[in-house]
Amino acid sequence: MNTFKKWILFLVITIFSFQFSSAQNKTIQTAGDVFLFAIPAATFGTTLILKDKKGSWQFTKAFLTNAAVTYGLKVALNKPRPNNNGDNAFPSGHTSITFQGASFIHRRYGFKYSIPLYLAAGFTAFSRLDAQKHDGWDVLAGAVVGIGSTYLFTTPYQQEHMELTMSSGNGKYLLGFIYKI
Repeated sequence: MNTFKKWILFLVITIFSFQFSSAQNKTIQTAGDVFLFAIPAATFGTTLILKDKKGSWQFTKAFLTNAAVTYGLKVALNKPRPNNNGDNAFPSGHTSITFQGASFIHRRYGFKYSIPLYLAAGFTAFSRLDAQKHDGWDVLAGAVVGIGSTYLFTTPYQQEHMELTMSSGNGKYLLGFIYKI
């Protein structure tokens, strides 16, 4: 990925992250709710802007797996919420979805592009604790499920475009590097 595309990616992620966070600043909980939608939208939108079809498909598989595991655990365990306002607290769905988006950008495009999303995902986890919707174990498990689902399906973007080759014969060695656009 050339430098221009990297900066476009970084700019898109940052704008989405901060635009949506400042759109509603009534409470910490509301901002966490906004990130629940903004992070996956920014992440998937990034794959579309970069015309990364394989990345779009990898994100979709990770997102659906994350949702299935998260909500499957919620129903199966039926853990009560800390404020006794409902059940299905474990794991935190907000946290798993936001960390899945952040970790996808990290795994696919590189850590430096994921920093704004990790900050937003961390804020979302905090918002769930602050609102007493979850305890620390719920948000920790949400982060693990979200990040884990990414690592099941996502490959680094550059890996698909670079290839290292080696050939030998008659005591001679040839090392090659191929970059596919």
